Amino acid sequence: MFQNPWICFLLFLAWASTTAFAARLVDFQVEQPPPVPKDAKQCTIQVLQRDFAFSFGMAEVVQFTPPSDCGPVGSWAAITLNFTVTSNGTQFDRLGIFTFQNVEIWRTSTPEPSRGDGIIWTYIKDVTRYTPLFAKPGTFILQLDNLIQQGLDGVYSTVLHATFYASSADHPAAKQADAIFPLSTFAPDTGNDASVPPGFSINVTLPQNAVGIYAEIYASGNGNEEFWYSNAPNQFLGDLPDGVTFGQGPFREVRLLIDGRVAGVAFPYPVLFTGAISPAAWRPITSYGAVDLPTYFLDLTPFVPVLTDGQPHVFTIDVASAEADHTILQNWFVSGALQVFVDVSSQRTIGNITTYSADPFAESSATASRQGNNVIITVSAQREIHVEADILSGSGVATHVVWSQNLQYQNIQSYLNRASTQNIFQTASGSVSSIHSGKQVVKDIFSYPLTINLTNTTFLLDHSYDRDLLPTPFIPGSTIHSHQLAGTTSAGSSNNNTFSYLDTDGNSFERRVNASRNVITLDQQSGTLAPASFGPTDGVGVPFNGESTFAQARLPGGRRIQT
Repeated sequence: MFQNPWICFLLFLAWASTTAFAARLVDFQVEQPPPVPKDAKQCTIQVLQRDFAFSFGMAEVVQFTPPSDCGPVGSWAAITLNFTVTSNGTQFDRLGIFTFQNVEIWRTSTPEPSRGDGIIWTYIKDVTRYTPLFAKPGTFILQLDNLIQQGLDGVYSTVLHATFYASSADHPAAKQADAIFPLSTFAPDTGNDASVPPGFSINVTLPQNAVGIYAEIYASGNGNEEFWYSNAPNQFLGDLPDGVTFGQGPFREVRLLIDGRVAGVAFPYPVLFTGAISPAAWRPITSYGAVDLPTYFLDLTPFVPVLTDGQPHVFTIDVASAEADHTILQNWFVSGALQVFVDVSSQRTIGNITTYSADPFAESSATASRQGNNVIITVSAQREIHVEADILSGSGVATHVVWSQNLQYQNIQSYLNRASTQNIFQTASGSVSSIHSGKQVVKDIFSYPLTINLTNTTFLLDHSYDRDLLPTPFIPGSTIHSHQLAGTTSAGSSNNNTFSYLDTDGNSFERRVNASRNVITLDQQSGTLAPASFGPTDGVGVPFNGESTFAQARLPGGRRIQT
């Protein structure tokens, strides 16, 4: 049995600072520690250990059995996953997909390593909301497709532990759904995400006594869609030099359809991976979301009167653009899960959808202005969804559900001096709400502003993740404000971050942390979740003893940054 994994990692870092490990660069994403009961009994088990070398198509597949020495199985107060990775050499960043019981439970990516003493990172992921999956034995899969070839010799050495926190009078069992249904490929030997386009569809038959259904969606751009926010509308590509950017425009919405009708959408957050544009900018601090990609929550309860007929229904996840044909390039990886609550009665839940207002696609517009060698393109979009339903459970409980989404988007791209300079300003924002008989059960008020300045020698980024989120009735709500300034200039790389977290259980965390040329120059942490032994740190960074040799940076149109 291990102690709290977060404390263990801090102790490891203290030890490493006085050993040969001292020069190994510690990478991290700025994030709050999981709000777990620190004084609860803990049971930690190793889930897997694997060196991912040439691992394309060769995921790690293990059988998992829940522990029985932390109280009754399934009654835990919390569950976390502790993922620690080391690497040494030159390698691309790689996408990682954690799948358990055919449900994706975590999407991550790898920081790019360096030659010499290499890098290490640990991330602790709260997976309490997947308790119904962990309460029974099943197949656990980590897909991490890596490549070993000339010039790419970095191996990702991984170990994953799961920690279960026993419930007690002081720490009640976590609230959980009655069942979780995958929206996935059900692949037995690889990650269960699907590649779109085209849209991914699956037939799902839900319990006839279901009274609440909440969807969680995973989605991220890949390949020619990695920098989707920098793509230009097709109608204006002829105004730009060849190879500057891709087409199909910069707008993307992730849609969930039920039997062909839009049930809900997400305007996704633009995650930059550590191989993006200038790898030096993401050392040792990654872009927000790179190690733990955000997910999106939709309340499908208004569709219960349709979904409880005992018949299979088609659930489709796709990604749409604002182009005339709404298609995108290759590709996005998507998956999802349905958290389902059932009535105490076995009788079928009945009711009616009284209002349904949802266009197939978002409303959008695109304009361009040309002045000499400069082209400025503006794309705007908006989306409104409103669904109401009356639901009557078999036990006689009547519920009026109001589900609404009001989302806005704008992207301004300035191509200056024959596109030798590209400036991108994008913002996605919105309000998502679900009210059950006057009580709010889902809320998502978000703003994702992104500014990028890109020339042949300079990369500057300013982006934020501001989100006031109540995902479901059984997951605590939280408010997160993350602001990051990062880039690479002739003076070197830098990465400055301010972060705050507050949840509805009263947990809090604040952090200011800056880095310059691989060195942490400022690190201040506070709040109830901050490590007790951590005090303000100013200007005590230790230079990294290694070679900052990266795999070739990725940019739209083949442009390169000198790093």
